[in-house]
Amino acid sequence: MSCFLVPLVQAAATTIYRKHFCKTDSDSHPNVLKRNVPALEKMLWGGSIMLIVDHIINGELTWRFPFFTALTAEGGASVFWGEILTVGVPMSVVLTLAWILYAVIKERKTAKNTQSI
Repeated sequence: MSCFLVPLVQAAATTIYRKHFCKTDSDSHPNVLKRNVPALEKMLWGGSIMLIVDHIINGELTWRFPFFTALTAEGGASVFWGEILTVGVPMSVVLTLAWILYAVIKERKTAKNTQSI
């Protein structure tokens, strides 16, 4: 129900980082990860939006305050924070690790193609 908040915050932070620190041409930057920040940004925003839509469809999010249905029940705040810590954080960590793997594989493939030319 609240698992999407961690990748959503990470997506916002990644966007801010990209806008302030990746202003130069991303293809010429020597750092592999910095060159692939836009890919991480797209993965995070896309996944967060899909999770929000899923939670709205399943009735876990509403348009009325407190927005999260679990917060309307007794003890709902502990469920809310528990899901953030046990689902949201690991989901963001795994997604970031997948992005690092993607960036490294992409870099090796690009280097291999450049050498063969």
